[in-house]
Amino acid sequence: MTQVHIPENPREREQLQSSTRTSQTALPSRYEEQTPRHFSFMDIIIALAIVAAITLLVLAATRWAAPLTPTVAITLSPTQLPIYAGYSLLRMILAYILSLIFTLIYGHVAATRRQAGRVMVPLLDILQSIPILSFLPAVVLALVAAFPHSNIGLELASILLIFTSQAWNMTFSFYHSVRTLPSDLQEFTAIARLRPWQRFLKLEVPSSMIGLTWNSMMSWAGGWFFLMASEQFVLGDRSFQLPGLGSYLQAAANTGNIAALLMGMCTLIVLIILLDFLFWRPLVAWADKFKLEQNSDNDPPTSPVLDLLRNSALIDFLRRRVFRPIGEQLARLLNRWQPLPDNSTLAKQSFGQKNALPTIVTRGLQLLFLAVVLYSLWNMFLLLARVDLATWGHLLLAAGATWLRTLAALAIGVTWAVPAGVAIGLSPRWSRLLQPVVQVVASIPATAFFPVLLPLLIALPGGLSLAATVLMLLGTQWYILFNVIAGAMAIPGDLKEATIIYHVTSWRRWRTLILPTIFPYLVTGMLTASGGAWNASIVSEFVQFNNKTESTLGLGASIAAAANAGNFAVLLAGTVLMAAVVVLINRLLWKRLYTLAERRYTLG
Repeated sequence: MTQVHIPENPREREQLQSSTRTSQTALPSRYEEQTPRHFSFMDIIIALAIVAAITLLVLAATRWAAPLTPTVAITLSPTQLPIYAGYSLLRMILAYILSLIFTLIYGHVAATRRQAGRVMVPLLDILQSIPILSFLPAVVLALVAAFPHSNIGLELASILLIFTSQAWNMTFSFYHSVRTLPSDLQEFTAIARLRPWQRFLKLEVPSSMIGLTWNSMMSWAGGWFFLMASEQFVLGDRSFQLPGLGSYLQAAANTGNIAALLMGMCTLIVLIILLDFLFWRPLVAWADKFKLEQNSDNDPPTSPVLDLLRNSALIDFLRRRVFRPIGEQLARLLNRWQPLPDNSTLAKQSFGQKNALPTIVTRGLQLLFLAVVLYSLWNMFLLLARVDLATWGHLLLAAGATWLRTLAALAIGVTWAVPAGVAIGLSPRWSRLLQPVVQVVASIPATAFFPVLLPLLIALPGGLSLAATVLMLLGTQWYILFNVIAGAMAIPGDLKEATIIYHVTSWRRWRTLILPTIFPYLVTGMLTASGGAWNASIVSEFVQFNNKTESTLGLGASIAAAANAGNFAVLLAGTVLMAAVVVLINRLLWKRLYTLAERRYTLG
């Protein structure tokens, strides 16, 4: 055995340590390939995909910069479907990027700053409960007025409306993950003296990755659900329309063209399958490495696309020559922005000394925010004063009817989604087989088929009231399913092995392992499903097709009718009432369940 000579001279020891560090840094890390990768046919395909994406952006930018065309002629020819699909896909991608940025910033601040969270979480409840049609007139008219000579305003309005159908459940998922971080990992970050940005990137984001991935898929499906409403909308006597799959499906449904409707749905299904294969399945396989467990999974999720990307010479070149240098520069900037506190800084903080300038700026921003809120409340009060007591009574009765439909949709969704989600999440084989199926079924907008199925549903006992409950179920049950799948996939493998070793089976396994582990995810799913059901009521209780209008008693129908007639006073009254009901339910029920999940059902 070779012995290492350690010199006694301190300078020689320092030189030895320096040479050792140099030799160690010269060695390739375990994440790098020791042999150079060679370009292959797959790199050509990746390069062509990048060129195609740039081409789509150029075409979209050309249309955005074109003169304003509020209404376009939607051609039901099959040859236009690829172009419409590209436009809709670009809007969905931009809305998802905006939703992801909002999720990470808003969820982090709400979860890590207690004082801010007391305001931000109830505000998130209110934002989730406001239906899309309630702020659609203000958003569309404001953006069109801001860009009167181009289509940018209409495109931004569509993206923002899709954003409102994607952001809330992603934010709730990330907030829940940060609030339920294992205590030992939090203590380690404190001991390691990680900077706030390092704690965010090395602990909060990885710990939330599985839940955030599945909620992203659910958000994407929710975006498809409201695609028709975000690409074609009527405000009183004004009509706004954008070319896309949503407008194509709406035009086909309005004209009763079943052949065009089926072609549009087939195009949407093919697009969803391609997205699942090329993006979501690789993302699920990549996110599996962030599972909190001590033993590796024997059958982790896989993706051939992810394997090809990992072995791609082009991706490796971009990572080494572009992304890594950019990341290192950003790390240096963030380290300068958030330096480690020295002893003098800690002493000042311990004696309570504060800088006066940030306090002055903070107080000024608070006063400005308060002034804006008071001004908005005063104008809201003036508009609500126009609503008479009879209308308020009708809205309260309608809110009760919508609440009963929401309870029915939640009960049915939980009954089948919990066992199905656990079965899919615990079995990698079933996950590989059923993930694309679930993604496709959840992404198909039920509103497209609703005009065709409506005559059959109205003929059933209950009429449109039952049909509205069915449509609300079709739009909200996936929130529960996707969150349960994420919770089941996040169960550590060592805990599953422990149940096998100790012969914990049947109901006892559900009671001691499965239900406690998925409980936080189930609460998030039911919370977002509840808000989604209230939002879906505006398209399920008030339906227009073939120049006919069908409606039933419900708060969603009242809001949709007011938006269609341009009655902004009743529209605001219905929106305020819906937000108040949803926030009240969240405070009395879901907040207590969240607290229970944080206190009793956190891994750590």
